[in-house]
Formats: sequence, C-alpha cells, structure tokens
Amino acid sequence: MGGPPAVRRAAPWADTLFSAVAHGAALLTLALLAGIIISLLIGAAPAIEAYGLSFLWRSDWDPVQEQYGGLVMIYGTLMTSFIALLIAVPVSFGIALFLTELSPRWLRRPLGTAIELLAAVPSIVYGMWGLLVFGPILATYVQQPLQSLAGDAPYLSALVSGPPVGIGILAAGIILAIMIIPFIASVMRDVFEVTPPMLKESAYGLGSTTWEVMWRVVLPYTKTGVIGGIMLGLGRALGETMAVTFLIGNMNQLNSASLFEPANSITSALANEFAEAGEGLHQASLIYLGLVLFFITFVVLSCSKILLMRLKRREGARA
Repeated sequence: MGGPPAVRRAAPWADTLFSAVAHGAALLTLALLAGIIISLLIGAAPAIEAYGLSFLWRSDWDPVQEQYGGLVMIYGTLMTSFIALLIAVPVSFGIALFLTELSPRWLRRPLGTAIELLAAVPSIVYGMWGLLVFGPILATYVQQPLQSLAGDAPYLSALVSGPPVGIGILAAGIILAIMIIPFIASVMRDVFEVTPPMLKESAYGLGSTTWEVMWRVVLPYTKTGVIGGIMLGLGRALGETMAVTFLIGNMNQLNSASLFEPANSITSALANEFAEAGEGLHQASLIYLGLVLFFITFVVLSCSKILLMRLKRREGARA
C-alpha cells in the first residue's frame, strides 16, 4: 500500500529566485570583466594614440624624456615565466609521481600537506628569502663557476655574463618556479589519483615499469587535467608581483642576452612606478603595460582552452 503523495514544500518562487541569482552572478562576472577592459583602454588611450602597436617593440623607457616602450617589460615577463615553467613542470611531475606511485602510505599524506602549505606562503616572503638567501648562493655557487668555465666562449660567456649579485631574470624565474610548484604538483597528484586502478594494474600485470605506466597509461588518461594544472601555474607566474620585484633587478634596459643581467617585468614596473607616475603619458604607458599583460594572459588561457578542446575531440573520435 502506497502512502499519500509527497507534498512539495518549497515555495513556487524558489526555483525562479535561484535561477535569477545564478544568472545574475554570471552576468556580474562578465560585466566586471568588460569594465576592467574598458577602464584599461580608457586609461591607456594617450599611450595608444602616441605609440600604437610600436609600444610593444620599443625598448626605451625614459620618464624624463617622455619616451616609453614596453619591450623590456614584456621580455622580462615572458622569460621569467618560461624559466619557471621549464623548472616547475618536471619537478611537479616527479612530486606527483612519487606521491601517487612510490611514496609509502605513512609519508604520503604529510608530504602532500607540506607541499600544499607552500602555496600559502606570501609572495613577499619568497621575495625576501630569494633576495637575502637564494640570490647570494646563486651568484657564488652558480654564476661565478659558470663564468669561469665559459671563459671567452662567444655564446656561453654572453649567456652567463653580468655582475655576480644574485639578481636577474634567472633568479626571478627560479623563485617563480618554487612558487608555482605547489599548484601544479597538487593538480597533477589529484588527476593522477583518479586514474582507474584497473588500468594501472593491467599495465603492471603485463610487465610494465612504473615509468611506463605513468607515461603510457596515466598521462594519456589525465592529460586534460595536467594541462589545466600547468596553465594554472603559468597564470600564477605571469601575474606574480612582489617576488619578481625583489629579484629581477628592475632595470629598464636590455644590455645582453645574459640570464644573470638585471631586467624588468610588467608587474614589477607597475609596482615600482605607478604610485609616483603623474597624469599623462607616463601613467598611460603603465596602464598600457597592464593592458598588454591582460592580453597575454587572455591569449595563454585561450590557447589552453583550444588545446583542451582538441584533446577532447580526439578522445571522442577514438571512443
């Protein structure tokens, strides 16, 4: 015998209200994004009118002569982020591999928690540690020996030239790598753990090594999540301010191709100069730099989305 039908207790307007709130939140996000873009365009308008796209490849930055170009900052931003990814991705992969496949159970949880806690360290602490501790170590035990080994070699000596003071593009890139490793490693570990155990056990049963299982089974299954984690780390590296400001040297010149020469980045230029920039071309040029950084981030995220869509289509076609 069935009981009486359940009575719907929710008010009839609840679903309508919930839908309106959800739509409003989505529209508010889009409105904020549009507002940021419009405000950047308005603020950068004098610099856009004065330089146009040539601002992107002009290397001079002279507030006294009212001459501005963003090449040095763009180069510093891209190079430090590239160095950070070059270091952080393989290290993060190794951490995730150890935590999911090789670590003993008693060590897995505390080590994973310790790695996640690194993400909570303020960036200014990383910057101070890099300037006071890591920078001198890099100059004494890396740059000076490399300069001695390079000698007069035409390309290698230029790559390691510069005063051994421990600041420059390489130092900033390494500190950025340390900062983004917790993000990438945590995402990789989580996506590696969702791989069906049957797939891995089958590979092990066929005689595969741990590396073969990770490379041929786990990575193909989780490549979408892995790429998402790498893009998360890249976005963090592109937008980092204080740590880069401490270590990059804040010099608006491209003297050589050395990794140890002081340089500048978009975020460090904004942090150092925006508060003192007067209204006019100087302030507009700084806002133009912010617009360029916004565009770089947008391009990176768009490329990652396109890549992920292609991967999903290939997986669907294979299925």
